[in-house]
Amino acid sequence: MDNIILGLLLLNSRTIYQLRERIDKGLNMMYSSSMGSIQAAIKKLLNCEYIQYEEVVENGKYKKIYSITDSGKQNFIQWLSTPMEIHSSKNPELAKLYFMGFSTKEKREAVLQEYVSKLKEQYDILNAICKEAENVKVPDENKDILHYQLTAALYGKDFMKFNIDWYQKLLDEIRGNKI
Repeated sequence: MDNIILGLLLLNSRTIYQLRERIDKGLNMMYSSSMGSIQAAIKKLLNCEYIQYEEVVENGKYKKIYSITDSGKQNFIQWLSTPMEIHSSKNPELAKLYFMGFSTKEKREAVLQEYVSKLKEQYDILNAICKEAENVKVPDENKDILHYQLTAALYGKDFMKFNIDWYQKLLDEIRGNKI
């Protein structure tokens, strides 16, 4: 979460609510966007002096606008330079799938249909993000930034599509539809 926040603040200064909103829109496949996890990361980054904040008053309300410091930029760039690692893709829902044989056919079908519907909603969100990003005009010095942000969104979209197809195939098997 720390580096997600640093990267977002490198793009522009934001409030904690703006950070959460941005994470919810496209980055939630990478990290949880609970307010608690964001607040914990903010506190850690402030203690390390990787970020700072300015208090402003808007419409009579105090807001903290967070921005990245020079040491935060250095830490973020150093993190980007480290090798990518393979992480196991832990999906707690696979445990439910593993034990699904204990459930009735009707319950299995209902649970899987609801899951496919949720996956399709996520796919639609990522698809909209990708389409929107294709039309964004950015200065030449920011083209690489946008390209890799779009690449991550495309990965998420393709991953969702794979899951939709896989679970739909399972659902069709349960329903007795031969493929």
